[in-house]
Amino acid sequence: MTQDHPNLTKIDDALNRMVSKIELLNYINPTNIEQEKRNFFSSKYNVNPSFRYKKIDFNAHNLQQQLFSQDIDSIKDEETRAFYRDVIYDYSGLIQCIETIGQGRKFYYNALKSFGTPTEKDVENARFILHFGDENYNDTEMTPQYSVEEAAAYFADFVKQYDFKLAIKLSTKIAAAAMVQNNTQTLILKKNHRYSANQLQVLANHEIGVHLVTTYNGLDQDLKIFHNGFPKNVETQEGLAVFSEYMSGCLTLYRLKELSHRVIAADSLRRGFEFSDTFDLLHNQYKLNREESYNITLRAHRGGGFTKDYMYLTGLKKIYDAYYNKENLDPLLAGKVCIEYAPMVSKWMKQGIAKENKYENFAFNKIENKDTKLDFILKNLK
Repeated sequence: MTQDHPNLTKIDDALNRMVSKIELLNYINPTNIEQEKRNFFSSKYNVNPSFRYKKIDFNAHNLQQQLFSQDIDSIKDEETRAFYRDVIYDYSGLIQCIETIGQGRKFYYNALKSFGTPTEKDVENARFILHFGDENYNDTEMTPQYSVEEAAAYFADFVKQYDFKLAIKLSTKIAAAAMVQNNTQTLILKKNHRYSANQLQVLANHEIGVHLVTTYNGLDQDLKIFHNGFPKNVETQEGLAVFSEYMSGCLTLYRLKELSHRVIAADSLRRGFEFSDTFDLLHNQYKLNREESYNITLRAHRGGGFTKDYMYLTGLKKIYDAYYNKENLDPLLAGKVCIEYAPMVSKWMKQGIAKENKYENFAFNKIENKDTKLDFILKNLK
C-alpha cells in the first residue's frame, strides 16, 4: 500500500540511502578498552583513560545538507509529515554526536540534545532501588563460569525458535557483554568476558528477544524508517528489552541495581565528574567491585560523556506501566519504534502503510516473573 503514497516512499527511500552509516554504537565504543583498563588499574585509579575511536567513514557536512534538502512538505498526511520532520532533526543530532566523538564536552553537549540527562526523579528512583538489601542468589545461576564460545552456542540454540539468521562476532572493542549491530543483524559478544547462567538468559531475552526481533521486523516493513529507527527510540527499545527480562523471569534485583548504578554514573556527567571521579563514586561509595565500576564508568564516559544509560530504567518503567494498563505492545515491536509514536504505527497498519509484525517476543505471552519484590519496586517508581 505504500505505492499509494509516492512522496512518502520517495523520501523514506532517500533517507534510507543517507542514514545507513549513522549507527552511533558503531563509533562510540573505544578501540583500546582493554589496554586503557590495564593502565587505569595500574595507576591506582588516578590517571584517566585516553580512549581512541574508529574514524567516521562519511562526510558529516554533506550528509546534513542532504537531510535538510528533503521535500518533507510534499507528504500529504499532516501527522506523517510532522513525523518525518522529527526524523530529520533526530538524525541530524546523531550525526553531530558521531562527528564529535572523543572531543570531550563538545560530544557531551551533543549527546544531551539527542538523549537528555537523568532528572532528579530518575536519580531518586535509582537510589530507591539501591536502598534494598542484596539478595542471596543461587551461586550456580549468578557465577560467571561460561566462556564466550559457550555463550555463542547458547544464543545459537535460543534463536532456533525464530526463522531468522543469527550472525555472531567476537570483539574486545565493546563496552557491554553483548550488543546487536542493527545494520548487519549481528550479535557481538565481548571476547574476554565470562557469562553466568542468569546473564545468558538475560542477554538472550534482551538482545535476541527484543533487539533482533525489532531489527528483523523493521527489515520486513516497506518503510525503511522502521529499520533505521524512529526519533528518540532508544528509551522504548531498551525498556522493551529489560521488560523482556522481567517477563521471562530472569530479571533480578542485582540487575535492577546495575541499571540504577548506570543512572548514577550518567548523572555524574552533569556534575562535571571525570572518569576517575565516577569510578571512585561507584567503587568507594557504592561498593561495587572494580570491574563493575570500570565497565559502568566506561559506558558513561565513552565518547566524552554518553548519557544514554539512564534510559534503561525510565524505559522499563514506561513499558511496565503500559503492559499493566493493557496497552498493546505490538506496534513497539514493529521495528526501532518509540512509544510516543505507537498510535501512528497503529494508524499506518490500518492504512496498509505498515505490516503486522512478522516476529514476536515469546516472553511477552506469559509472565514468568515470580519475584514479588521486583513488582513492588517497579510499581513504586515515580
